[in-house]
Amino acid sequence: MTETSQISKTPRVPRVDPAPGDDSLYMRRITLPKLATIAAIVAVLYFARDVFLPLSIAVLVAFALSPLVTRLRRLGLPQVATVLVVVATAFTAIALFFLVVASQVSQLAQSLPTFQHNIIAKVEAFQESGRAEGIVSRLATMITAINDEIGAAVPAQSGPSEATGPNEATGQSEAAGQSGQAEAPRPLPVEVIETRSPITILQELVLPLVSPIATLGLVVVVVIFMLLEREELRDRFIRLLGSNDLHRTTQVLEDAGHRVALYLLIQLLVNTIYAVPIAVGLWLIGVPNAVLWGLMTLVLRFVPYIGSVLAAVFPLFLAFAISPGWGAVLWTIALFLTVELITSNVIEPKLYGSQTGVSPLAIIIAAIIWTWIWGPLGLVLSTPLTVCLVVLGRHIPQFEVFDIMFGDEPVLAPHARLYQRLLAGDAIEATFRAEEALEDIYLSEYYRDVGIPSLLIAQNDYSRGVLTTDQEARLVAVAMTLVDNLQEVVTDELEDFRRAATGPVVADDKTATPPGLVQNDKPDGPGFRIVCVGGRSRLDDVAAAMLAQAIEAEGADVTRLTHTDLAPSNFKALETGSNDCIILTFLDPSPSRASLLHVRRIKRAAGDIRVGVVIWQIPKDIEETIDIERRLLPVSAEKLAEAAEIGADFAVAGLEEALMGAFSDAPPKSVEAAAKRKARSRAILSAETRSG
Repeated sequence: MTETSQISKTPRVPRVDPAPGDDSLYMRRITLPKLATIAAIVAVLYFARDVFLPLSIAVLVAFALSPLVTRLRRLGLPQVATVLVVVATAFTAIALFFLVVASQVSQLAQSLPTFQHNIIAKVEAFQESGRAEGIVSRLATMITAINDEIGAAVPAQSGPSEATGPNEATGQSEAAGQSGQAEAPRPLPVEVIETRSPITILQELVLPLVSPIATLGLVVVVVIFMLLEREELRDRFIRLLGSNDLHRTTQVLEDAGHRVALYLLIQLLVNTIYAVPIAVGLWLIGVPNAVLWGLMTLVLRFVPYIGSVLAAVFPLFLAFAISPGWGAVLWTIALFLTVELITSNVIEPKLYGSQTGVSPLAIIIAAIIWTWIWGPLGLVLSTPLTVCLVVLGRHIPQFEVFDIMFGDEPVLAPHARLYQRLLAGDAIEATFRAEEALEDIYLSEYYRDVGIPSLLIAQNDYSRGVLTTDQEARLVAVAMTLVDNLQEVVTDELEDFRRAATGPVVADDKTATPPGLVQNDKPDGPGFRIVCVGGRSRLDDVAAAMLAQAIEAEGADVTRLTHTDLAPSNFKALETGSNDCIILTFLDPSPSRASLLHVRRIKRAAGDIRVGVVIWQIPKDIEETIDIERRLLPVSAEKLAEAAEIGADFAVAGLEEALMGAFSDAPPKSVEAAAKRKARSRAILSAETRSG
């Protein structure tokens, strides 16, 4: 006889939750003071953005450069020299980037007027096809306005020669005189020239440049000192958060630094891989200033989700303007689509070994919030800043609200999520989540850690009067649908077990079983025949169905019945003579004695059948994830002893013990022997009472 396997498809990592009575359970709740604090912080970030925006940029740059500084320090280089070299190299590269962008923008501004003819041709084609109606007309109007702006940018030359030529103008005057009509006098243009002092001119030219240069200088200085004093800043941060929990604070710093630095560096690498073929492709297509659009693509892809779209807008407009045909536009669209598909489906999955820890929806919401607070730079910085908040919330209870709102990990335990889906009547999502979990664990483990705990919560709510009768009926119906939908998993697991059993061992060896399969072959029969019956309620019937399916996945022949089959009128449905074991299941931690007496009735009907009782107990590591006020009552040892006293061959509180009892070869207890033991214990108790 082998024991029930403890081997999972992947090792289970129990979630570390606060101990009962921990105040951090209260900190998880979003209260009005917390909301007020968050609103105040957002207001400060908004109104003091001139202070916090450069500081945030400096922090992120320091995070990105910190790994490089650490590697150079390990080579034995002095700290000051290492920091200065790394910072100088980084900001020199950034300065060269902006110089190239400025040069390309200047060239583009000078070449825009040369595209007027192509734009006008396309506008006329739009107007002819659109008949000045609908979307085509509005698009043509927009393009005409753009063309007018480009034309206005070209300085008009004075004199009549540019419009009509001098001879042409003279001819027109003579023609007007010959017709006897005097030409109306033309108004003389008047230009008002405002005299400005040199100081005013200097202020208009210099002051707009002072602010960004000063901000850049402050960022450089802050980055240098942050890298020089990393250890000192770490110690101060530990002291600020609480020096009594060094392990958690150290974990926060390591996790935040690793995630942000990894995100920035890998994103930079991905953006570079994305931008190079874009620039080369645009150059081959003939789009002007291909280098500029490659560099802009590299930067704009830091914007989550919409960065690639923004990067494609201006190249598409220029492709529209450079030729009267549509070939350049189509080639540009094809270029961006091809590079985007390859990058998103091939390059990014390979390079992103670890996720940012932020859910996709949270990234979009965070981008909107940070853009509102800090403008375009906030949009670029939104993802790394949100990553920092999520890391803080993952390790520090005071910031857990950010992990709940923006994190990518489920905020509900699997059993709580299943219970919520059962309450909502959503059998489709419940089945989908179960199938997703069953890719990593076996069916019996899923029922042990998810299915049965969700039913125990439902039983607890029903006992407290929270779960109504109608809700219970709907929950039972959806849960039964879930069990029926998972029947295919039983077939798949049995096939896997059989393939594993016939692999390294001899095919004729019936005693050999693969890992995860309980020994269920009997010498004189095809296998165990087991009946699972709900003890008292419809929820017990669901628990019996889950237990039956878990036993069936181990290779036994199983029949599942409901609690109504225990009624005297339906008792024959048990077919006691053709089964090896009958198991009664109870979700109530303290089932009544009348319910347990079904064991004796079954024993008296067929004394050669083993009868077991399962009073379900939630696993300890899962119970710790439930709030204190909703903790389930434990199954008392006295209640299990009472079931054994009545005559149960085994009385257990867990799935693994139930499987062991179902597949046991031990002979069944005699109901007469159980009655004699009960009478003897009563006689001893009464004798002790009299002597006392």
